[in-house]
Amino acid sequence: MDIEELRTFVEVADAGGVSPAARRLGVSKSIVSRQLARLEAELGVQLLARTTRGAALTEAGILFRDHAARACAEIDAARELILPDGELCGRLRIAAPLTFGPTHLAPVLAEMARNHPQLHVHTFYSDRFVDLIAEGFDCAIRFGYLQDSSLIARYIGPLYGKLVASPDYIKTHGAPETPDELITHQALMHGTEAWQLMDGDKVISVRPQGRFKADESTALVAAALAGLGIARIPDDITQEHVASGALVPVMTRYPPPAAGIYVIRPSSPHPARKVRVLTEMLIECYGKAANAVEASG
Repeated sequence: MDIEELRTFVEVADAGGVSPAARRLGVSKSIVSRQLARLEAELGVQLLARTTRGAALTEAGILFRDHAARACAEIDAARELILPDGELCGRLRIAAPLTFGPTHLAPVLAEMARNHPQLHVHTFYSDRFVDLIAEGFDCAIRFGYLQDSSLIARYIGPLYGKLVASPDYIKTHGAPETPDELITHQALMHGTEAWQLMDGDKVISVRPQGRFKADESTALVAAALAGLGIARIPDDITQEHVASGALVPVMTRYPPPAAGIYVIRPSSPHPARKVRVLTEMLIECYGKAANAVEASG
């Protein structure tokens, strides 16, 4: 029995159809369909009932799915045991943010792939909040303030930011100096989120208002440069504009608290070694960067 056919079946079963499974696997729908057909022919039973909405497990498919998943996991574990020390294999499916991801995370992921020739690294960049379990990801890398979750999170390093606006906006509307003044200004936001600010050692929460919203931080930078309002943006995105004077820090007495960079994975007492290795590489990378910031400060 072909292990790749088993993997394909598990992906289709979990994704709910051939098309989403093909996207997860990074192959064409025709390849997925052929592998399923060969597996069903070998077993002599129908595992999936195809519908216009996707695919549903038959009774035989329901019984077979967990056994197939365990077999795939055992094969992966066995491969790791016989590989040279430190070598990884199989597939690592990662959800990463579109903001920062291609510039800050891609070099680390590329280095991981270079170090482990038998590992398939599939990264999906989006600022959409993905469901790791439902969408079949091994882990996600997230920036920001961590919310309560049943998922397991590992802290990687800090992410610093500030409130900024253009000189034209400040000239027209003035610069707020207190949180109470901030709520009378136009805020450039991701949604309807509250902004956390530091008042000395205390964290306070403010709910700003604004008419320009975007789910990606570089779009908010463009709006700030156009003079549309005040944005709360990570320093790595704004530092060039602040250095040139195109954006100006505001409310520096009330800075945002440092956010975090995290690796998030589904709850499991034994995380996959490939996720642990990625986490260690990111900690090494961002730990050096954080130390450099502290040393320069």
